[in-house]
Amino acid sequence: GCGPETQAVSEGVRREVAGWAEAELRAHGGRCGSAEVIEWGFFANRHKPELFTHDRQGHRIDQVRYHPAYHHLMRLAFEAGLHSRVWTHPGPGAHVARAAACYLQGQVESGHCCPLTMTFAAVPALRADSAVAAHWLPGVLAQGYDPHDRPAARKTALTIGMGMTEKQGGSDVRANTTSAQPLGARGSGEPHSLVGHKWFLSAPMCDAFLMLAQAPAGLSCFLVPRWQADGSRNALRLQRLKDKVGNVANASSEVELHGALGWMIGDEGRGVATILEMVALTRFDCIVNSAAAQRLATSHAVHHAMHRSAFGYACIP
Repeated sequence: GCGPETQAVSEGVRREVAGWAEAELRAHGGRCGSAEVIEWGFFANRHKPELFTHDRQGHRIDQVRYHPAYHHLMRLAFEAGLHSRVWTHPGPGAHVARAAACYLQGQVESGHCCPLTMTFAAVPALRADSAVAAHWLPGVLAQGYDPHDRPAARKTALTIGMGMTEKQGGSDVRANTTSAQPLGARGSGEPHSLVGHKWFLSAPMCDAFLMLAQAPAGLSCFLVPRWQADGSRNALRLQRLKDKVGNVANASSEVELHGALGWMIGDEGRGVATILEMVALTRFDCIVNSAAAQRLATSHAVHHAMHRSAFGYACIP
């Protein structure tokens, strides 16, 4: 929309060496401000995601299903490369341009920004192991969106989530009790079997998750996929979705791990340091999207006041 906020964003983009992206940002902002896309945001929030733990034959599927509007918003963001272009096309102002685009899209609906942010932020952590990075980064950095629930090798694009919090630990992740036992050799890039639980697993339909678990040498970071390479489902058992006051378009779940396969990322016992490579970037996006929500609320309030009348008079001439 028009107004001082739009001017401030344009000035900020130019000031912070991202003026080269202004035309693209205006086009993306126009798309996000269209009636169609705004309606997607309303529908994604009105129709909450639903958890289906089993199919009609009683087989475990652990599947969360979303309203089509949610997938439309995800496709808009991922096809624009908001998760990947700072990594595939780095340079002066790249993060500034991305922040501006996320600020525009975040005003439509904030829930889908969670898997967008986590996928973007996972890249530095995944690079902690060259073999895992070589296997996963092509799909993570693909400029597209593939919502199919199937093994990563059969998908055109991938999303990454995160699971740290446990019931007894909260923010104290060093109190985590989830265990990870090596299936052979120890160390970064090696497969482990994870047993335990996570009190929060955001965006549970992501293709893989960065998780913390207690390895023999201490708390370590692992990449845990939804599917195994042989086409079988990994042993992630979704227990329920959180009943939230807001941000309802994004599913947040509780999960149990019953010997789930996970590859260690980074040095054993250095899991917090490894996953903080991801967490720090997610917090940056929290700032951007909080500002987007405030701008949305302000613009709605101003619009309402400007078009309101009472007792036969316009409130704002």
